Amino acid sequence: MSGEREQRINEYIQRDRYARFLGAEVEILKPGHSRVTLAVTDEMVNFHGFTHGGVIFSLADIAFGAASNSHGQTAVALNVGINFLKATTSGDRLIAQAEEQSATGPVALYDITIRDAATGVLVAKSENLVYRKKEWFVPESE
Repeated sequence: MSGEREQRINEYIQRDRYARFLGAEVEILKPGHSRVTLAVTDEMVNFHGFTHGGVIFSLADIAFGAASNSHGQTAVALNVGINFLKATTSGDRLIAQAEEQSATGPVALYDITIRDAATGVLVAKSENLVYRKKEWFVPESE
């Protein structure tokens, strides 16, 4: 992102305490797009030794939240769906990419992919709907 307004939006989104708790990093943020990475730790696996679905869902949701709020307007999830496609384990690094597909009025659709960073293999896919409130955390005029 460039410019003072975009920097303020980025700083606001980087304050996500849950993302920090998980160790997720918002590496790329631009209007309608985000890229978030996460290293899977031993504490993030289930009883089978695979990355817990909740961790993968959280990573997708963090990317979704970052991308959908990247315009500086408060956006909240309306609907989230995810498909888990491949198991990962501790030590794997995951990359979530969120892309705005359509924005009509206050509603926007986002496509989120989660991939294994080492292999590029698709781990999960999510399609999410957001509602943009008439509220700005960084107003357009700034």
